[in-house]
Amino acid sequence: MLPLPELSPVSGKTIVAKFDGGLLSSDGGIVVLREVEQRLRVADRMAACIEDPRAPDLITHTLADIIRFRLLMIAAGYEDGNDASSLRGDPMFKMALDLTPSDRELCSQSTISRLENLPDARALLRMGRAMVDLYCESFPQVPKRITLDIDDTFDAVHGGQQLRLFNAHYDEYGFQPIVVFDGEGRFITAVLRPAKRPGGKEIKAFLRRLLRAIRAHWPKTQIMLRGDSHYCAPEVLDFCRANGLDYILGVAPTTTLRRHIEVLEASTKARFEAAPRDGKIRRFKEFYDGAASWNRVERVIARVEVGAEGPDTRFVVTNLKKRNARVLYEDVYCQRGHAENHIKSWKTHLAADRTSCTKATANQLRLFLHAGAYWLMWGLRTSMPKRSMWRVAQFDTLRLRLIKIAARVVEMKTMIRVHLPTSCPGQDILRFALGRIPRLVT
Repeated sequence: MLPLPELSPVSGKTIVAKFDGGLLSSDGGIVVLREVEQRLRVADRMAACIEDPRAPDLITHTLADIIRFRLLMIAAGYEDGNDASSLRGDPMFKMALDLTPSDRELCSQSTISRLENLPDARALLRMGRAMVDLYCESFPQVPKRITLDIDDTFDAVHGGQQLRLFNAHYDEYGFQPIVVFDGEGRFITAVLRPAKRPGGKEIKAFLRRLLRAIRAHWPKTQIMLRGDSHYCAPEVLDFCRANGLDYILGVAPTTTLRRHIEVLEASTKARFEAAPRDGKIRRFKEFYDGAASWNRVERVIARVEVGAEGPDTRFVVTNLKKRNARVLYEDVYCQRGHAENHIKSWKTHLAADRTSCTKATANQLRLFLHAGAYWLMWGLRTSMPKRSMWRVAQFDTLRLRLIKIAARVVEMKTMIRVHLPTSCPGQDILRFALGRIPRLVT
């Protein structure tokens, strides 16, 4: 091993640094994620949806092991499959897959690539159902009410991928997958689709499949749908009413809607101009009206806000019975913003936008793989003390502080010793999390 060149001396002493430390790892916290994965069984659930065409007596790496390795890689920040070529010999990753450091190496990048191209559309439908099953089984008991936050996100691509489409708003080719979280940040599902705004018929078909999967577990749970204005299509409103769903959806302003709040906007603007130093003024109004494409009038809530930049008016439509318009808008509808943070965690911290495969089915599998990694990080965060900063920490913070820990591994005849840094600042929280992980509901 050649030493690293050009290192400056310290206190007059020469520094000689070589990559010859032996069984060392920079991901000591992977063993904690392993405990989360064993409780949630994400890899086993996903692998059960895929038919393995390989000869059973010639298999070295099972589908579940390949998926498990990939999930742990993504959670640890290795979103590129090429990293498997270096990590396949890492002692901590081996232990996370129930192998000793001296056992065979883990699967290579080419094996992972073959897995990504293996599932067909039917296997992916089963996998989508398995993700919903994972969501429903993560509750300790049947909930009385859940909230589905539905949104889509742009995913730029730079090749000849199937389903890619040019989006003039983003001025790029890409995908625009629909993603659904619940109100508490649990991942429910994601569907790859072209980079265009989804229409009412497409959203309705998607919701029908999702609702059928959830109702198979919870026939009587009350469900509320929450989304922005381009989910407020007549087909969606009709579907929600026909299936007993509550909804609170943004609605694009129209001339008809604006006529209802002209007087309120003028009086709010006058009040702000009379006392601009008091800051923005926000007022609310509710009324019943309907677009020409709607089958009936709906309850509409208008939020009028005036500040130094001028008036800003938003509309939402809902069938909720709560009377206070301010509470409905600020405490119910605006909580939809948390879903955007969850998408940020999924895309930015777990690199869910790495959809660079040629086949659409392979890219859909990648969405599910990154969703599985989201579940691992969510399980780790859920194991933290309720009122601590760890319970609301971003995934990249959890990774940096609790997973990226140096470790020296010593394998003996009857045990494996893992030596972690004495100065590790996350010692106490790791002990706490390991005590709570067995309580995760599966």
